[in-house]
Amino acid sequence: MAEKLDPEKRHSFVREGKTVFEWDQTLEEVNIYINLPPNVHSKQFYCKIQSKHVEVGIKGNPPYLNHDLTCAVKTDSSFWTLEDGIMHLTLQKRDKGQTWASPILGEGQLDPCSSDLEQKRLMLQRFQEEVNSYNSSMVITV
Repeated sequence: MAEKLDPEKRHSFVREGKTVFEWDQTLEEVNIYINLPPNVHSKQFYCKIQSKHVEVGIKGNPPYLNHDLTCAVKTDSSFWTLEDGIMHLTLQKRDKGQTWASPILGEGQLDPCSSDLEQKRLMLQRFQEEVNSYNSSMVITV
């Protein structure tokens, strides 16, 4: 059932009319999606994920992203992949269930209405997770 509560759409971080990245979140993680430039070999890309900082770029060039994160992440279970021209960063939230208004500190914050909807969606997801956990732990005898 939790799949139905996954993000319905990605949020966009736009600067000067260009989409820098798209992102979404679940109770446990924040996902960032970056469209990669064409004709650059996958081995040229890099991503460095730290507890409260992320750096992404092409080796030998200034970083595309070099920002502090809104909240801390678990670096040992955060990772990045390249697929179909998209870099996908999966950032494992240190505090499960915390609602992020944006992955990047002080940049691209959700508007108050979107932030409220995001928080409600995550609260419902957490409630359903707890109900499912409770139901699976019950033993019914006849």
